[in-house]
Amino acid sequence: MGKEVNGVSRSRFEMFSNSDEAVINKKLPKELLLRIFSFLDVVTLCRCAQVSRSWNVLALDGSNWQRIDLFDFQRDIEGRVVENISKRCGGFLRKLSLRGCLGVGDSALRTFSQNCRNIELLSLNGCTKITDSTCNSLSKFCPKLKHLDLASCTSITNLSLKALSEGCPLLEQLNISWCDQVTKDGIQALVRSCPGLKGLFLKGCTQLEDEALKHIGAHCPELVTLNLQTCSQITDEGLITICRGCHRLQSLCVSGCANITDAILHALGQNCPRLRILEVARCSQLTDVGFTTLARNCHELEKMDLEECVQITDGTLIQLSIHCPRLQVLSLSHCELITDDGIRHLGSGPCAHDRLEVIELDNCPLITDASLEHLKSCHSLDRIELYDCQQITRAGIKRLRTHLPNIKVHAYFAPVTPPPSVGGSRQRFCRCCVLL
Repeated sequence: MGKEVNGVSRSRFEMFSNSDEAVINKKLPKELLLRIFSFLDVVTLCRCAQVSRSWNVLALDGSNWQRIDLFDFQRDIEGRVVENISKRCGGFLRKLSLRGCLGVGDSALRTFSQNCRNIELLSLNGCTKITDSTCNSLSKFCPKLKHLDLASCTSITNLSLKALSEGCPLLEQLNISWCDQVTKDGIQALVRSCPGLKGLFLKGCTQLEDEALKHIGAHCPELVTLNLQTCSQITDEGLITICRGCHRLQSLCVSGCANITDAILHALGQNCPRLRILEVARCSQLTDVGFTTLARNCHELEKMDLEECVQITDGTLIQLSIHCPRLQVLSLSHCELITDDGIRHLGSGPCAHDRLEVIELDNCPLITDASLEHLKSCHSLDRIELYDCQQITRAGIKRLRTHLPNIKVHAYFAPVTPPPSVGGSRQRFCRCCVLL
């Protein structure tokens, strides 16, 4: 084993010493070491860079830094760190996440854009210092950009979208959620020059109206995912244009868009057979009639959020149970007309045995323990929500658990008022709820 140095054999000491003549460097070619380093994360690479001069060169080689996510490493970084990374990585860098890096601004991202011209995926989610200047830089230097996340970058305006349309024609996914200065003019410029858009996340873009959706429907035939949550000004007119122009649509979120009616569900059923995810929470004008058309035509539905669709009844559940065998997640919270009979149909449908994983029934006052009996054969059921279902009992939940021992049941029960204390003036307090 060789002579020991401070309890470590000389051979092992040499393997990990700061000497560039260490055995590992002699035995393994640099190409193989470089390949090994390519599997390491940012933190480990930085540690390896401190072992020796030769390892420093290998660990910091740009080819090892093609994908960087600083969110899991250090979020309080300053702009100079991004500049240094960009100089180190250069044209090797393909994916970078600066999500939540509040200290990074336009200047650092200009340097980054100049150095990393092959960037394809960039997340600036929550980088609130950046402005339209950053998008101008990306437009000028980063023509290969495909995925860009600008969510919560509230200084972004139409000028950013116009810049991206001019310099980033390969853009496939854009997230500008909560960029509430964006209007139809920015959307129009973007979609006309980026025909390959597959994902648009416009949550909280409250100035968007139907005119913006008409531009999307006319120019985005490849669109797969669209999020319009809380875009409260949109109506059936704009969304119908989306359905007619975007036949590949698989995921649509219009939760909080209170103006929409069954016309949207009919349009989806007639035009978007690949639909897998539909979120229409708080769309209170939707009825069984619309969901019947949807279910009969969109057989690939996997997730549906129908919270506060207050007009739907068991009729919707009957149609889903018959026509949607892939259903995995279903939210019916605050759907107060749903009864045990609807859950019975759902529990006996083709999705129940192997597919259904989550069902949310909060504030469904007509639901009783009978519904739990109907769900006990849903072997994939992982979670059920039962808050404020006042006809559900502890005993019913216990019986459900005998069939589904690993299920997570979220419910609470008001405690029984304790009897007055005897012989003491001290007031007794009890917990307001018991969480199962």
